Amino acid sequence: MTTSSVDRNEPVSDQPQPEPGRWPGLGTAPHSPFRARVAEALFRRAVRPLDVRVTLPDGRTLGAGGKDAPEMRLRRPAAFFHRLGVDAKIGFGEAYMVGDWTTDALAEVLTPFAERMATLIPPVLQVFRRFVDRRQPSAERNSVEGAAKNIHRHYDLSNDLFATFLDSSMTYSSAIFGPEDDLAAGQRRKIDSVLDYAGVRSGSEVLEIGTGWGELSIVAAKRGARVTSLTLSEEQRALANRRIADAGVADRVDVQLRDYRDSTGEYDAVVSVEMIEAVGADYWPTYFGTIGRRLRPGGKLGLQAITMSHQRMQASAGSYTWVHKYIFPGGLIPSVEAVERGMLENTTMKLQAMREFGQDYARTLRQWRDRFTRRWGEVSALGFDEVFRRMWEFYLAYSEAGFRSGYLKVHQFGFAKPS
Repeated sequence: MTTSSVDRNEPVSDQPQPEPGRWPGLGTAPHSPFRARVAEALFRRAVRPLDVRVTLPDGRTLGAGGKDAPEMRLRRPAAFFHRLGVDAKIGFGEAYMVGDWTTDALAEVLTPFAERMATLIPPVLQVFRRFVDRRQPSAERNSVEGAAKNIHRHYDLSNDLFATFLDSSMTYSSAIFGPEDDLAAGQRRKIDSVLDYAGVRSGSEVLEIGTGWGELSIVAAKRGARVTSLTLSEEQRALANRRIADAGVADRVDVQLRDYRDSTGEYDAVVSVEMIEAVGADYWPTYFGTIGRRLRPGGKLGLQAITMSHQRMQASAGSYTWVHKYIFPGGLIPSVEAVERGMLENTTMKLQAMREFGQDYARTLRQWRDRFTRRWGEVSALGFDEVFRRMWEFYLAYSEAGFRSGYLKVHQFGFAKPS
């Protein structure tokens, strides 16, 4: 298939048409014929061994998958390859958002790509990545001011939006499933595990870095602890306070709109669940050092973090991706080595326990996406459009594929400060 032949494909009219003011630049694919040709050649090479079927408008297929393999349908190949050519790390997701390609099995299509993520670009071309990779904008660095803006862009979208797909505990991190657990029970199991790692019990004074919507604070307070919880999201703080009051523990939980760097005091325990990913590598020493200073001698940390291999973390550090542009600006997923080294170099704390449960995260994400899809009518009524729907579906499925493939993992860590 030549570039000239794909250019003759007619536009597909039944796909989202992004509003220029709402999604600037998204409606029209960038134009770069040379890069599009290179992108097409690399894409063909990448999918050749994958267990998928990439179906072209004329019925021809790419990939190693048979008739039962998940199908990726290229509806506007010319636009798709132009987007990939200009910026593959962003263009692939944007092409799904606007319907250049589609599928009925999104996570299943994305999983083979995630499994081969490290080898999709030929080794001979890896050396050129630093010349073509976009770098994260300096405005999205997680300084005190920048972190507040980055958090606002995701977590202040709408509490009602998150309520459509989270369980009743409003917990936005991986569950740990027991044999008979539904999502809510799995989330409670996860929270209990983090609190156990941190040694939280009656009389404990606890610092939580990253409030979410308050469920961990509620459970800790019901154990008899007193909790100071920090968040940068005004929307989350407002709902967390209502939920804490409804649970009858408002006298034992203080939710503060405060950056972790501005925290004060000493505590018996620190807990932080999937917040480190938003810190940024430049600020990890500050984050770890702050935790060390906030803990009393003998105190404990319960930390939950999404992780990736150290090599992949180093390769992706600083890169600007679709996830940064549309979901989590300024973020970086750490490796286990980065966490352990950061604690060693910036605190006196020692690792006491660790567990990994990445497949539980894949299951969690699948349930979130199923709920989001089923309740799309409610999300739409909140003012979110079809492009947002496809963006959110891609985000949840892309994340699920990462965990299903093992490219991403999630760990809980228990650290203790010497007495």
